[in-house]
Amino acid sequence: MVQTAIKTKAYAAAAPGEDLKPFEIQRREPGPNDVLIDVKYCGICHSDVHQVLAEWGNSIFPMVPGHEIAGVVERVGSKVTKFKAGDRVGVGCLVDSCKECGSCNEGLEQYCEKKLALTYNDLELDGVTPTYGGYSDKITVLDRFVVKIPDNIPLDKAAPLLCAGITTYSPLSHWNAGPGKSVAVVGLGGLGHMAVKIANAMGAEVTVISRSFNKKADAEKMGAKNYVASSDEASLKGARNRFDLIINTVSSAADMNTYMSMLKRDGTMVLVGAPAEDLPVNPFSIIPGRKALAGSTIGGLPETQEMLDFCGKHNITADIEVITIDQVNEAYERLLKSDIRYRFVIDINSLK
Repeated sequence: MVQTAIKTKAYAAAAPGEDLKPFEIQRREPGPNDVLIDVKYCGICHSDVHQVLAEWGNSIFPMVPGHEIAGVVERVGSKVTKFKAGDRVGVGCLVDSCKECGSCNEGLEQYCEKKLALTYNDLELDGVTPTYGGYSDKITVLDRFVVKIPDNIPLDKAAPLLCAGITTYSPLSHWNAGPGKSVAVVGLGGLGHMAVKIANAMGAEVTVISRSFNKKADAEKMGAKNYVASSDEASLKGARNRFDLIINTVSSAADMNTYMSMLKRDGTMVLVGAPAEDLPVNPFSIIPGRKALAGSTIGGLPETQEMLDFCGKHNITADIEVITIDQVNEAYERLLKSDIRYRFVIDINSLK
């Protein structure tokens, strides 16, 4: 087991569905390749709620959530050359991987073929030490899994980029969103609003698909040229055979066949939202148009840095509501009601 030595304030859920409360954890003193980060802000991802509620069946308690971490380097290990004290940095969904398999060697650590360590609700590579996330005032992370935040992006608005930003940037990049491509984003929430901004900056023609017309004005401000309300039959009808790429960000069950009908021939729908329920798909919604249904998780560390640099170049940030740590349970309740535009971010100074 890794020796730990730094007392760290945190907020944790003690058991499934319980409120998060003050909790003390231990962070390890930085080893030769480690970076000790003074956490300034941490975003709240919908997956935090899923895992606190144990909806995915893999929850480890007590749990300190948080994988959208923005902060400042406090100190570094003796072999660290990429970072120094005072640097503005971020940590996303990963804090370790085998670092030697084919995927890791390609900078695709998120698809590690042996063992990766998630930022929270996981065990470190020793198989014993639990990982704790960013609802805490400090975190020690291997330098490979730390990224630099551009100077023109405020830390509070940068935090959601470490999950929501890279989760949408990665499939948009992989499936070549850009000029001449028609891209639809299903759901205008924490992930969806980042997908709209990034796809628009890439040069694609962007359409938002949402349940109602309530977010149409917001979508247009973010760069969407078109809007489809899934509750409106006329609006749905006009969306058939229309898109090269659909990024589906919703984390609840949806009519997959309706979305597949919106793809052009050879179009692809990519799932980045993760509903707890199964999503039935009729083969004949795919076969006749040579359509594809795909999935994508975050990005590797090189791509995460690429995303941050892209957002810095295009002045892309998340739309956020900053809260104090004692408001986190209320924020979870509001998130379940979709009562946020578009990402909660915890001011960790309120914990300190």
